[in-house]
Amino acid sequence: MNRASAAKHSDERTATDAMCRNLSRRVLRFNCSSVPHPFWHLCTSVPMKTPSIHRRTALQLTATSAMAAWLAQPLNLLAQEAEKATAKGGEPLPYMDRIGLQLYTLRDAMKADPEGTLKAVAEAGYRQVELMNIDDEAVRLAAIARDNGLIVHSAFMDFNVIAEPNKDGVGSVETTLELAERIGLRHVVFGYIAKHQRDTADKCRAIADRANKAADQTRNAGMRMCYHNHSFEFATFNGDAAEDANSNDDEKKANKLTAFDIFVERFDPHKMEFELDVFWAKIGGRDPIEMMRRLAGRISQVHLKDLKKDTPVITDEGQVPNDAFQELGNGIIDIPAVMKLAREIGVDQCHVEQDQSPAPLDSVRESYAFLKDAPA
Repeated sequence: MNRASAAKHSDERTATDAMCRNLSRRVLRFNCSSVPHPFWHLCTSVPMKTPSIHRRTALQLTATSAMAAWLAQPLNLLAQEAEKATAKGGEPLPYMDRIGLQLYTLRDAMKADPEGTLKAVAEAGYRQVELMNIDDEAVRLAAIARDNGLIVHSAFMDFNVIAEPNKDGVGSVETTLELAERIGLRHVVFGYIAKHQRDTADKCRAIADRANKAADQTRNAGMRMCYHNHSFEFATFNGDAAEDANSNDDEKKANKLTAFDIFVERFDPHKMEFELDVFWAKIGGRDPIEMMRRLAGRISQVHLKDLKKDTPVITDEGQVPNDAFQELGNGIIDIPAVMKLAREIGVDQCHVEQDQSPAPLDSVRESYAFLKDAPA
């Protein structure tokens, strides 16, 4: 190398060293406090006072710092989410990882556009849906739901299969269970009894016995059967609401007897379960929390609904005003308490439902937002 070349090389090296020293100062000013715990060693291993630094070392430090900052970004986002959760009161409510929606809430939209409706349900945040029926159409709807990432574990059967099996056109338990298996269900819901089918205690006892038999068949098929209440079960057979049929006087006890009392007593607790609807229990004059404690171990699913303040006790479901049904958080039922107790007593699923709403999809979104923001 000649003298001129050597001088030029020396000047270039001097300039490069100056650049590297300047770069090293910037690197060493990197804010290590922004790096989460697993990456502290990437910063603390760097000497904080260095009079000079080799170009290769500076470049290595640059790469290390950039990598640490890049890796810190998603963890910082997680930390921010954790801070938000702490600010609003802690962990999310139970069942939010699998919160369901009973599709009866969106029955009109499901008829008009099932694909778009199920997509909207998933986008709203729900993790599963409970189907309105068990039939061939339900098989198709379950597939659409799953294509949108929604779980399908529960559906309502034709109540006449149990309540009035000899009625013309009514299917059998066997056919129902075959369809339930095709859908991929875990829970089969017996969800209603018509007025003429439930107007005497003896009719209700016979229904309970048939339900036990169907529940046994359901268990043998690898699924579970549950009964979904309304408010009519809490009226006496004289038409009055009653708290409990617990009088020691046989005549008074008979006068206070309700269909729900018969079902609690007569359902086989090892086979026939309950899907407790807290709205219908409350409007029927019962305390949902007390009912859940009383039926601990016998409730497999819960319907989450809210009841408008100052609504009177109504045991005729056909007389309930539309505005009695409220989005979660807008009524008088302590929904977070229901969900926490549900977890304590071993409930499998919780499903949001709102029977009446002027804007059902908006109501569905509002109820989910309440659950998401409510502290556990």
